Amino acid sequence: MHIQIVNFNLNDLSHEDYEKACNEIAQTFADLPGLISKHWLSDKNNNTYGGVYFWESHEAMQNYLESEVFSHVANNPSFSNATSKDFAILEGPTKTTRGID
Repeated sequence: MHIQIVNFNLNDLSHEDYEKACNEIAQTFADLPGLISKHWLSDKNNNTYGGVYFWESHEAMQNYLESEVFSHVANNPSFSNATSKDFAILEGPTKTTRGID
């Protein structure tokens, strides 16, 4: 398993319009190969949004980073200050805390 955290700020896009757009494109993310889940993040007060992605593997995440879907996120004029960080999982303690089976 591999974790990716993406954050960005909204430019000229309201929280409500962003949430509506997310609802419209959620299935596109659900269909990404190797994606276990995506948790959509929102901090309206600090204008910080993004997602926490749980990937089956580092390779699946890399494939996403090279995809048209990620290109639309990274190059969206409504987003600024975009960052993407990824992390490997420590399986032993993660199993203990019920993070993986």
